[in-house]
Amino acid sequence: MSTPTANKSSTSAGATTEHAPAPPPPPSATSYAHQRRRWWRWIVFALLAAAALYFGLPWIHAALSTVSTDDGYVNGHVTFVAPRVSGQVARVLVDDNNRVKKGDLLVQLDKEPYQVQVNIAQAAVDAAQADLIATEAQLRGMEGQTRSLRFSLERAIEDVENKVAELRASVAALDTAKAKLARGEADYQRAVAIQKSNAGAVSPQELDQYKEAYGVADAQAKEALEHVRQIRVSLGLPAEPEHGGDLTEVPPDLDQTFSSVKQAQAALIEAASQLGVTISSFNLSPKEMVAEFYKRDPQGDIDRIYAQLVKEAPAMKQAQVKVLQAQRNLDQANLNLRYCDVLAEIDGVVTRRNVNPGNNVVAGQSLMAVRSLTEIWIDGNFKETQLRNLRIGQAVDLDVDMYGSHQEFKGRISGFTMGTGSTLALLPAENATGNFVKVVQRLPVRIEVIDYDPEKAPLFIGLSVTPYVHINEEPTGPDAGKFLQPFVPAATASNARETPTNTPEAPGPETKQ
Repeated sequence: MSTPTANKSSTSAGATTEHAPAPPPPPSATSYAHQRRRWWRWIVFALLAAAALYFGLPWIHAALSTVSTDDGYVNGHVTFVAPRVSGQVARVLVDDNNRVKKGDLLVQLDKEPYQVQVNIAQAAVDAAQADLIATEAQLRGMEGQTRSLRFSLERAIEDVENKVAELRASVAALDTAKAKLARGEADYQRAVAIQKSNAGAVSPQELDQYKEAYGVADAQAKEALEHVRQIRVSLGLPAEPEHGGDLTEVPPDLDQTFSSVKQAQAALIEAASQLGVTISSFNLSPKEMVAEFYKRDPQGDIDRIYAQLVKEAPAMKQAQVKVLQAQRNLDQANLNLRYCDVLAEIDGVVTRRNVNPGNNVVAGQSLMAVRSLTEIWIDGNFKETQLRNLRIGQAVDLDVDMYGSHQEFKGRISGFTMGTGSTLALLPAENATGNFVKVVQRLPVRIEVIDYDPEKAPLFIGLSVTPYVHINEEPTGPDAGKFLQPFVPAATASNARETPTNTPEAPGPETKQ
């Protein structure tokens, strides 16, 4: 009821004052709600824009500065444990998922059969060593015999020389006997002539004495001649020289060619041959043979020569080879006995155990596998269109699905596989059949994990990994900036593996905030 009155009063006032403006109408509740909704829209839009900038800028920056793939996984070395000898399993000391160190005992085979083989081989070694000692003693005896025969040869030569000297003395005695014979004959003939010309000038007794002296001289001359002939015959010479030569004439090399000398030389050669002495020619004289024998030592030391001959004698070599062969058989038996203990070759974790006590196993049979905890890497299968900017030494961020965003690993590209996944498959694609459809290929890129500590954050083989390669950062480390690793000789590579090089420092696994 009051509203019309107010309108009327305002109207009447307007009539009184025509030029005064009308006051604005008061705002309603609908207009206030509309304004509030409009301000909330602006606030939400600003928050969305800020969120887009906060999350989008890093994504854009990562997209422009990194290359990544979701086709990555953890890979590592695995050692398959197999026995080197056959036998029955006595003990199994580990189970799946057990951690082992290099040299730990994993499986033990029954050692008794191999211990028996060791005992047999040891007995063979003892027998061979006894044979070696007996052979050495026998050769020492042959050495003494050879020395004795060498003296026998020298004595035979001296005997020949003595006989030659005796021959010359006998010839001289023969000449003396001939002179006495000539005098006795002359005295007897003179006595006979005097007796005939002057009977009674020589008594019969004196004539008999002259006759007797002549006969004795003749007998002595004949005896001396027969003695000379005997010596000549004993020297292998004719009793009388041809054409009436000198009875003392003998060949100048008779002391080297005489039968007893040759016999002594042959006996010495036979004994020396058992010591391994070889004669260059059997036509050598004893003196030449002895001189050649002494040439075996620069100083001509006969004791050192015999010691070397005994050491290098064929029988000694044969006995030593038998000892060596028996020792090698013993070493093999001991090796087989030691192989009954199957040891871990690397540090790692046991997987795929498939052996139990009592099983009979053969050499090379897989008993279990040991996967390394430290020798692991990441295989990232990048598309071929992503490889252009990738190089060895580039830094890599590794996101492991197992740890999510709470754990980050650092890595480094260490090499590129020489072939795409399709070419390395068991059944590679045959694009020459005519049914060719171009498919983007993927190349495995090997990424080594830097400062990896399996005690804090272990990586299991086969885990999915998303690697992010920083293509705008400068590559570091060995072979940085290359596609292919340089050629390194095998010896140098083995030395490099034994002496690890210092890798560039990089942050290890970090916990994201």
